[in-house]
Amino acid sequence: MSTSFNGLGLHLGNLSRLSNARSRSLSAENPTGVKGQGGMATEGTGAIAARELGQGWKVSPSIHVAGNSTVVLADIEGPGVIQHIWLTVTPAAWRRLILRFCWDQEETPSVEVPLGDFFCNGWGVRCNVNSLPVAVNPAGGFNSYWEMPFRQHARITIENLSPDEIRGFYYQIDYALTDVPADRAYLHAQWRRNNPLPYMDVHTLLDGVEGQGHYVGTYVAWGVNNNGWWGEGEIKFYLDGDAEWPTICGTGTEDYFGGAWDFEQPKGQYCIFSTPFQGLPQVIKPDGLYQSQQRFGLYRWHVMDPIRFQEDLRVTIQALGWRSKLGDQSRYLPLQDDIASTVFWYQAEPHAPFPELPGLNGLEVI
Repeated sequence: MSTSFNGLGLHLGNLSRLSNARSRSLSAENPTGVKGQGGMATEGTGAIAARELGQGWKVSPSIHVAGNSTVVLADIEGPGVIQHIWLTVTPAAWRRLILRFCWDQEETPSVEVPLGDFFCNGWGVRCNVNSLPVAVNPAGGFNSYWEMPFRQHARITIENLSPDEIRGFYYQIDYALTDVPADRAYLHAQWRRNNPLPYMDVHTLLDGVEGQGHYVGTYVAWGVNNNGWWGEGEIKFYLDGDAEWPTICGTGTEDYFGGAWDFEQPKGQYCIFSTPFQGLPQVIKPDGLYQSQQRFGLYRWHVMDPIRFQEDLRVTIQALGWRSKLGDQSRYLPLQDDIASTVFWYQAEPHAPFPELPGLNGLEVI
């Protein structure tokens, strides 16, 4: 049956519509995604367990990633759209593995992010997330539902920056081959870190973006280096030629991430939460021994309120606390925290090259 619906932009209201899109999937059991060739492996990480059962019985459920190597997870001829990614691997690998996406044979990646941070798990400690575009389920099941259309080609790689082999990397990438309209932009994601943030400086979430697009999300792994409250800082969006002053200015860190009054509920305790578009799903407390600092994971998805730009975009956030709270004489304290951010946006290609990602030591949770 012929239909004009291409299968993009799915929601409950159009889920019953027929489409000519063709569903495909990549995994260690079908690394090329070719129709009718899944589960054919005779060698793989499950070969010993399946030795009495033979071909078709979970012979190749995962891969091992050799030290200092890059593995191609997806190499897809378009047009099409990546609709879902599921994967899992030991938490010790989450900052050692770099996830990269390249669209339409471009020379530089549009997505370049440590694996855990892409899925709102930047601290190497398992944290469940119950949001719309990113879901992380027990125990360390990473899911992405960001819609990722491409017109000519999609390439996804994972690089192991460590000299040690990472064993047991499981993945599945679900996509559709279909027409992509001209008004569909490409997903981009970028990681940055200040450790520590210089005194009276701001953490840059994103800079150097050129072209038309819209900003759709922020994840921050925030490590606090001071006593007291740390979330007074404002987030600022500089759009289309803004110089000293931004067009959009928030009123506080917890405000931007959808909370209020220091996320404190009940009194004296952080209240974790995870909702479709906003969350503080992770609070890591000092343990009185080796775990010395407070660490937080926060996300904010602009699914219903994307920040649209026509020419360029820069985004910053302040790290701000209190020196002492004494009546009307209280004063802010610029903080020098460990802030690692991952931001997501859609834009028309080509994109400007990203800043160079730090090496293994610069990525490490320390």
